[in-house]
Amino acid sequence: MATTADASTQTQTGFLGWVERTGNKLPDPVFIFFYLILALVAISVICALAGVSALHPTTVDEETGTASVIQATSLLSAENIQRLWVEMPTTFTHFHPLGYVLVVMLGAGVAERSGFFAAGMSAAVKSAPKSLLTPVVALVAMLGNHAADAGYVVLIPLAGILFAAAGRHPLAGIAAAFAGVSGGFSANISPGQLDALLFGITEEAVGASMLDPTFTTNIAGNWYFISMMTFIYLPIIWYVTDKIIEPRLGAWKGVASAGAGAADDTSPDPDEHTGPAAKKGLRWAGLAALAVVALWAVMVFAPGTPLIDEAACLADTGAAVPDCSIHTELDPFYKSLVAAFFVLFLATGWAYGKAAGTIETHRHLVAMMAEAMKDMGYYLVLAFAAAHFVEMFEWSNLGLISAVHGADAIQSTGLPLPLVIGLMVLFAALLNLFIGSASAKWALLAPILVPMLMLLGISPEGATAAYRVGDSATNIITPLMVYFPLILVFAQRWQKDFGLGSLTAMMLPYSIWLLISGVALIVAWFYLGIPLGPDAPVGYELNAVLEPAPAQ
Repeated sequence: MATTADASTQTQTGFLGWVERTGNKLPDPVFIFFYLILALVAISVICALAGVSALHPTTVDEETGTASVIQATSLLSAENIQRLWVEMPTTFTHFHPLGYVLVVMLGAGVAERSGFFAAGMSAAVKSAPKSLLTPVVALVAMLGNHAADAGYVVLIPLAGILFAAAGRHPLAGIAAAFAGVSGGFSANISPGQLDALLFGITEEAVGASMLDPTFTTNIAGNWYFISMMTFIYLPIIWYVTDKIIEPRLGAWKGVASAGAGAADDTSPDPDEHTGPAAKKGLRWAGLAALAVVALWAVMVFAPGTPLIDEAACLADTGAAVPDCSIHTELDPFYKSLVAAFFVLFLATGWAYGKAAGTIETHRHLVAMMAEAMKDMGYYLVLAFAAAHFVEMFEWSNLGLISAVHGADAIQSTGLPLPLVIGLMVLFAALLNLFIGSASAKWALLAPILVPMLMLLGISPEGATAAYRVGDSATNIITPLMVYFPLILVFAQRWQKDFGLGSLTAMMLPYSIWLLISGVALIVAWFYLGIPLGPDAPVGYELNAVLEPAPAQ
């Protein structure tokens, strides 16, 4: 099978071949940030010498009473060189996404390694009626995004087996699962570790812009939007699979029709994720989940609880503020959601493992958490590079200057803001063909796009939502996505001559329809002004918009 994959890779031509060759020439994302830092240093020196500046939209110069002037600052100044070396540990450890992701992954690592994620997905898919096999696979795949690698490694090959057992083409099952896990990467009915990662970067970008020093975000900032994405994407994946992909694949006639060597002996057996032990584990995990939800409900609804800020809506005089929002009181609850997902994943994984026998002692639990942190080793290296790029962008003032001038340029075009958001989605989708890491792309884009869209009246949550739509849609057609070769191997278990171009061609209809529907959804969402999540409006108003004083 490896020989077939290699041959198909070498014969790629046309646009797909160009994308692959270009992408393969790109350095590792860590070094991309390193080269960008070098370029940033050079640009900051040039801009400082040229006197590049912009008027700050929210702060006033106390001496003149007019808008403050933001001057480009050289990163080779004595002050910035000192900050680089002296504050290096602080720059790394204070990078917002770092804490968010590590906390959530401590719990998610236990849930994955105990077998809870695998058993839950297997049980959900196997119990589906044959007529509803496609939508169930797609839905479980989208919900399985919380399971990270398990969605790719367990569900996708399992979907091929289940489709074949139902007399349907296994490649259609693989396509539906791949479209759900990766094409619907941001679609889910609840926030998860991806939300913690992206919103950590968003908050970092807002802080670096100095537009709103009091701004904080929570991982539920896109909750309503990603829930709607789930319901929009589900019928699309269902339709494309049953009406476009499967008819093109033809009738499934068994392994013999796929060619020699196409047997699926290496695919995981669904029975490994079922049986009395797994069922008992799932019951215990369900009880643990209910206990965690009940605990958080008590901390929110019981009188005098820690997750409600009852004094937030009271003025110093003790009088209630008329326009106080319930979301102000719930701010501690929103900020506790990262910890909530850590406890939820940890409790359910531990409960499943104890019942199923995959966790025998507390030492096994600790070992699973340690293994999860080992898997985060590359992310730590990437976060170190990204943290310094974002921080140095702030020191140079180039991020805010670019945002101000970019906002002015967009306003001069007269384009409606929903159309601007739609174009941003397409840009993110195009960039995704060359840079596979969601966090790496957002760390590159957020320092400019988030403040620029804030100046145009679009909230940081809105900018994050737009990025997520574009980032998901093209995951399934780029060979640079880290799991793309793995999916190719899964497909070749059923059809030996299935090459890289075959996989891209099979997934292209999903990508096109997911992108079209995603753009339509977010444009309509912004036109209607629907909140993206709790206390997360689509619009944003600066505290003050200043104009320069008239010439004397």
